[in-house]
Amino acid sequence: MRAVVRRIPPGKVATYGQVAALAGHPRGSRQVAWALRQFEAGVPWHRVVGKDGARYGKVLLRGAAGVEQVLRLEAEGVRLHGTRIRLDDHGWDGTS
Repeated sequence: MRAVVRRIPPGKVATYGQVAALAGHPRGSRQVAWALRQFEAGVPWHRVVGKDGARYGKVLLRGAAGVEQVLRLEAEGVRLHGTRIRLDDHGWDGTS
């Protein structure tokens, strides 16, 4: 799963479910969240978001981690609307 997350380019995001599916575990979104809790240098954890409706992703982390995630995404040019991200604009298609 971490290998998939490493492929997400700057300025793009993927949902937990998308990462799980690309890793071969289509029902493993919770496992993605668990795997990302184990800090490993070089894994851009901040580019993984929850799915909030058909066209939006959502920053789900709370507290300092959520603030850090928002700051990192904004630094990469991701436009947030509150805690929501338009997947049409910033969603990763899994190919690059």
